[in-house]
Amino acid sequence: MSATPSATNDTDDTGAAGAAKARPAASPRASESASALAGTGTLFRFALRRDRVRLPVWVLALFLGTVSSVSSFDTSYDTAKKRADVAETMDSPAGLAMTGPQHYLDDYNIGSMTGHQMLGFGAVLVGIMSVLIISRHTRTEEETNRAELIRSGVVGRHAYLAAALGVAVVANLALGLLLAVGMSGMGIDGVDGQGSLLYGMAHTAIGIFFAAVAAITVQVTAYARGASGMAMAVIGAAYALRAAGDVGNDWVSWLSPIGWVQRTYVYVDDRWWPLLLVLAAAVVCGAAGFVLSTRRDVGAGLKAARLGSPVGSDSLTTPLGFALRLHRGLLFGFGAGALLLGVMYGSILGDAEEMIEGIDELEEQLAEVGGANVAESFASVVMIVLAVVCSIYVVMAALRPRAEESAGRAEPLLATALSRDRWVLSHTIVGAAGGTVLMLLAGIGFGASGAASTGDGGLFLKLVGAALAYAPALWVTIGLAVALFGWAPRAVAAAWAVPVYGFVVGYLGEILKFPGALNDLSPFGHVPQLPAKDMSWTPLLALTAIAVGLVWLGLVGFRRRDLETK
Repeated sequence: MSATPSATNDTDDTGAAGAAKARPAASPRASESASALAGTGTLFRFALRRDRVRLPVWVLALFLGTVSSVSSFDTSYDTAKKRADVAETMDSPAGLAMTGPQHYLDDYNIGSMTGHQMLGFGAVLVGIMSVLIISRHTRTEEETNRAELIRSGVVGRHAYLAAALGVAVVANLALGLLLAVGMSGMGIDGVDGQGSLLYGMAHTAIGIFFAAVAAITVQVTAYARGASGMAMAVIGAAYALRAAGDVGNDWVSWLSPIGWVQRTYVYVDDRWWPLLLVLAAAVVCGAAGFVLSTRRDVGAGLKAARLGSPVGSDSLTTPLGFALRLHRGLLFGFGAGALLLGVMYGSILGDAEEMIEGIDELEEQLAEVGGANVAESFASVVMIVLAVVCSIYVVMAALRPRAEESAGRAEPLLATALSRDRWVLSHTIVGAAGGTVLMLLAGIGFGASGAASTGDGGLFLKLVGAALAYAPALWVTIGLAVALFGWAPRAVAAAWAVPVYGFVVGYLGEILKFPGALNDLSPFGHVPQLPAKDMSWTPLLALTAIAVGLVWLGLVGFRRRDLETK
């Protein structure tokens, strides 16, 4: 009886050994690759869960902004003559630098107009979305030490980056498909299904490319803001190269991925092959990001932190000086952007009359604004765009205290003699003053360039003053963010509604025939539309008082609630 089990066991052992020999051994390289990506799926799902509100807002905002712009094109330029007049105006160095290559102007229908005027700006906005996704789910996780905790489990080295890139791909693909379906269903002549699909996929491709660029920058520096800033500098450089090439030297545009997507000539030639260049570059950059991630430690960057001064400056010992030090990188970046944007808009101010000639909707809008001439009326409308751009910085600056609190850095500061009021006010003052400086820079660029393009030297001071008039509206924006931070810190993201609403109602509202009462709900709607209209101090003083009241309300709320601790 005992021999039978023994024989059976021997046979089983021999069979198992034989089966093991028959199966090919797992490649060490494959095993290493699999372990490096362990946990990617879980992190991917978790990232989608965290961004369940953020991503839909981004995608829907970009989609609705594009659709509303195309609809306004169709309404404003409803005849061939109007489109031909716009094409003639755009066929200038300033017009081409702001929009895209000249080939779009050959047959300027609504479709080619959309590709010409919208694709470049869309690429910039999609790039910003992608950069923020990658930075949020990689470098921010390391900066807050959450990545180190999670990677102590069964999580591979490349899992975080792979999951972040996966989220970026999903977001960009969703936007591309939404644009393709939505625009093809608008029933506008020149905006056909094939062109709409290419238009949507162009956004997807360029978004993936800039996500891959961010995959490199998050390896370079140890800070999320620095990584995002470097990637956004690449976006700015790509746009600048595209603009320089479209004005004269076409080969320069081929150095820019934005130039590549614009040379799909969507709704004109519908060329798909430039997207292959974009995706190939994205693969190279993404692979470089994975390789570089193996060259550094968790929480560190490839760029070594430079040694600081052995003695801190006196300004860092004050709450205001310390807040300014935290905000200076963001302020410098937005300052350069505001100045450049003002110069670009000012360069076409001299052609404003030709641009709107025969376009009833725009003529009516500028007529309602008033002004001694078309240039002043047009400048008043453009000033709203500059103010909205500066308000984006203001909101980001106002949300910095919440980021410091969530990261656990506010707790040790407030454990000292520093009061809660002084801490919040330091960031509020820097944000409010910084927004005012940005409007000043935008006004200087707009005024100098506008005066040169129109030949009217007196326009410079008028446009600088018009820009500064929007400062109280920016203060109301930061006041609302402080009030939310004090009473409903989890809802501080609602402060983004102010710049979004201000742009949609203030800039597009007249074209889309929104009721005038909607503009009164925006702080920008109460600013005198200088230089077209006369100065009125009453609304500016009222906005300032509201801003002070909102800040005071936020401080009261912050004193009453518990601090988020780690």
